[in-house]
Amino acid sequence: MNDQQNANGLPRRQFVALSGTLGAATLLTGAAAMSGGTAAAASGVSAGPTPDSCPTTPPPPGGASPCPPAQLQGICGRPTDNDPLWHDVQYCVNGTVPPPPQQKPNCLKMTPNYIVLHGKPETTHNYLLVPTCRITGIECPFLETGGVANYWHEAWENARRGGDVPVQSTHIGLGINSQGARQLNQLHIHMAAIRPSTQRRLQELEMQGRMTTSPSQWAASANQAPITGTGGDRVYRILRLPNLTSNLFDLLYTNVVRPNSLSMADQTLIVVPKITSSGFANAFYVLNSDTSLHDGTSTCDRLLVYS
Repeated sequence: MNDQQNANGLPRRQFVALSGTLGAATLLTGAAAMSGGTAAAASGVSAGPTPDSCPTTPPPPGGASPCPPAQLQGICGRPTDNDPLWHDVQYCVNGTVPPPPQQKPNCLKMTPNYIVLHGKPETTHNYLLVPTCRITGIECPFLETGGVANYWHEAWENARRGGDVPVQSTHIGLGINSQGARQLNQLHIHMAAIRPSTQRRLQELEMQGRMTTSPSQWAASANQAPITGTGGDRVYRILRLPNLTSNLFDLLYTNVVRPNSLSMADQTLIVVPKITSSGFANAFYVLNSDTSLHDGTSTCDRLLVYS
């Protein structure tokens, strides 16, 4: 069960119309800035319109990403929301103590765009990357816009061997749950382990040509395959990418969700770096599924190993 009731937001078509009315400058508001080593609160609410035009490329490393504007708070969440993970963000960013009985989190890493926390259970291969912007989850349409921080790339850079918060496992998986499958309503990417059998299965599917390197073909049935996880086999759409420089949320919406009249809120997204006996093979398997697929799933928890 979710920790809070999700607000009924604007339908996507209203968001598109709204964005055209408001203009790009209003849609992309500033995130919290870092001062004296401590970030100001990331409220997701702009102090007012800015004359700057919408950025079309991700901000430079270390810079602050825009946050969803006030007009999207019905979908993306409000800074006053009572969500435990959002309270953790506010503690790490500006020292606001979470309400009892919630405990203060261990802030493993803090940046203008995200923080890294322990997952539950706390192990050496279970972490969370959480935006400092108020973003409820995958259903927030702001994630598909230009200029939003590349949270997937940052998760990999932290989780990989030699990263700031490395996942202590030979095989790493990054994942996000659907709105219905998650327990906390602040966007978080799981940085965890996967089974060696999952890595082998994906490499076998690659050799068999049962995945695509073209995002436009991601939803094709030829690129769908069962992968064994907790509770048996589930079917995933599989895309192979050479890097994580693209906005995966936008790729998913543009190539899978919108053409098939699906809901972004129902999607799970999983990234598995390709690892061979020589190490990281400079490729990523990007898996997507939802319950519209036969034997599909809307959770990443079947493939990720937390404990």
